[in-house]
Amino acid sequence: MVPNLVTALTGPINELEARVLESMPAIERWFRLEWMEHTPPFYTSVDLRNAGFKLAPVDTNLFPGSFNHLTPQMLPLAVQAAMAAIEKICPEAKNLLLIPERHTRSPEYLANLQCLIQVFNQAGLNVRLGSLDEDLKSPVPLALPDGGELVLEPLLRARGRLGLKDFDPCTILLNNDLSAGTPAILEDLHQQYLLPPLHAGWGVRRKSRHFRSYEEVAKKFAKLLGMDPWLINPMYGQCGQVDFGEATGLECVQSAADQLLAKVRRKYKEYGIAEKPFVVVKADNGTYGMGVMTVRDAKELDEISRRTRERMSVAKDGQHISEVIIQEGVPTHERVADAAAEPVVCMIDRYVVGGFYRVHGERGIDENLNAPGSDVVPLAFAESTQLPRPGAKPGASAPNRFYMYGVIGRLAMLAAAYELEATDPDAEIYE
Repeated sequence: MVPNLVTALTGPINELEARVLESMPAIERWFRLEWMEHTPPFYTSVDLRNAGFKLAPVDTNLFPGSFNHLTPQMLPLAVQAAMAAIEKICPEAKNLLLIPERHTRSPEYLANLQCLIQVFNQAGLNVRLGSLDEDLKSPVPLALPDGGELVLEPLLRARGRLGLKDFDPCTILLNNDLSAGTPAILEDLHQQYLLPPLHAGWGVRRKSRHFRSYEEVAKKFAKLLGMDPWLINPMYGQCGQVDFGEATGLECVQSAADQLLAKVRRKYKEYGIAEKPFVVVKADNGTYGMGVMTVRDAKELDEISRRTRERMSVAKDGQHISEVIIQEGVPTHERVADAAAEPVVCMIDRYVVGGFYRVHGERGIDENLNAPGSDVVPLAFAESTQLPRPGAKPGASAPNRFYMYGVIGRLAMLAAAYELEATDPDAEIYE
């Protein structure tokens, strides 16, 4: 099943799908050569938007919390990818310490941790959970939605290593995006592998930097396929020193939104697209769909409500928003059960291991779907995403459509690899 595209503008996306399929050997070779030069993030999830005339990533998460949405059929792929990732990093690894988010009471998030533990258990590792909560002094059982339980334990730091009582891991896996900054207990762990690295956390990372790297990747890929990179790349601008609560610095956001809307209008005219363009203003270091607003006309920023200003002032963990990215809005024309939907692709190491649809019945095609009230439909990736069907009519085959989504997801993951290399504080510099 391919969720239907409710737009007549499927020409370019079908053309892109056909071009991706006929270029598959060249694409896979190109990725292989890129991975020889660059290290993929340990695990990644990418939110995509399919407008019918354009397919682009709109967010790349390096601490994904959605592995519970993978279908059971995809779990063997995840285990295989986890094995490959661990073999590269620490082949003799026996113990893995998994550090979750602090808000571990959410049933959805606990199911994600349960799935990660299952995957890494089957990849040959003993997995235990360690909490960054300094108030936790003894193990705490966490009830799972299926009736099972996980145990969250206090972290112990000794002789430059991090572990738990009677548990000394070779590798530490963060499933906490460090929005509130880097805790001292995670610093200077030179004897263990910390994945992802600390500079992948939102205390350091910026979406604008990621999309600068993605623009570079998209241009290379578009050259390989002989196409316009705009078809897979959302344009963007960035503003710092913004305070929505105090209404300061908004003239920069207004000016950037105005310029970006003008650029998008020119592109829409070039391709004969009758849509009304919009931009999305997001916290530059934001996550969890917080600090996001849609702007259809730059003048709207003159009259934003107090409620919207409050919403745009604070991100996850109460972090104040002072930098924003202004991103070209990509409408979603995919529908699942008549609700707006967007595909999310999940990866471990350099492999696509599945994905799902994020669905929101009360949001429009130009709005953020990662919001309260959203639902998840893990139906479309039930078949393998890695084996497309040559010769199938574009838009008619689920494996073909999802192979294409996997390609765009991997482009965003490659961009994240570029981004992490550029921001690595310990990078070796060769003149």
